[in-house]
Amino acid sequence: MEYIAGNTEFIYKNTVVTLGKFDGLHLGHQELIDRVISYKNQGLTAVMFSFLMHPGNLFSDKEFELIYTEEEKVAKLNHSGIDVLISYPFTEETRSMEPEDFISEILVKKLDVKVIVVGKDFRFGYHASGDVAFLKQRAAVYGYQVIDCEKRTWKNEVISSSVIRKALKQGDIESANAMLGKPYSIRGEVLHGRRIGRTIGMPTTNLIPSTSKLLPPCGVYVSKTLIDGKYHGSVTNIGYKPTVGEEEFIGVETFIFDYDGDLYGEMIEIELFYYIRTELKFDSIEELIIKMREDIILAKKYLEHI
Repeated sequence: MEYIAGNTEFIYKNTVVTLGKFDGLHLGHQELIDRVISYKNQGLTAVMFSFLMHPGNLFSDKEFELIYTEEEKVAKLNHSGIDVLISYPFTEETRSMEPEDFISEILVKKLDVKVIVVGKDFRFGYHASGDVAFLKQRAAVYGYQVIDCEKRTWKNEVISSSVIRKALKQGDIESANAMLGKPYSIRGEVLHGRRIGRTIGMPTTNLIPSTSKLLPPCGVYVSKTLIDGKYHGSVTNIGYKPTVGEEEFIGVETFIFDYDGDLYGEMIEIELFYYIRTELKFDSIEELIIKMREDIILAKKYLEHI
């Protein structure tokens, strides 16, 4: 997959394009992706068009929390069948672009679009004044076709990134995973920790997520860890490690079952499945060890049934 980030200088011919924020790459997004990929057999280049900076960040001091960071999104899409991922710079100029100009200058001139695939509630342009109806009105003028997909639902609720964020913030990992269509995950480079886990016979990996990454509540989770394309059962703690000297930042610490390889500097992905308990401060390392062993037993039993 070709990845274009923060760059407006690109030209493609004969494309099928899906547009949106695509935070989470949930089941609704996956339907758009599948429809786009289905047009590749007609000789069209499959393009996903998004923005490098989430619109919620524009000129705001508050960082928008993303289900998947840009790096995670690229990694997940790399083998999806999408040919080109464009993360267009979201600037004041971009925000002020009229819907007609967006169609003519970007979709037509830069992408030579033949088919546009969007959700029925898709909006674009200045003050979100463009919608699916407007895209269809201009289709004959510019020579493209519009495919508008119904919204996916789960338990009678429309699946959206905001609904998934709410579930994650509540620690409802199972509901979030059902709407995502795959387990919520955290990807990153393994860093050196305090190595206390090694001294107690439970060596762990340590990741420091981006500040833009939406994390579930601090606590212990049943997890699987993806290493070099292979999954390993694991248990993961998200938090500040209060028992062994509280950190100033939230970290992701994972004990991987039956694995003793050196992962320092490696990229791994941790998938979460179930929220076991909140993060606790114990009076001693011995109490921590006892609780960790209980967590491991519970996690292994959970993983036996998925």
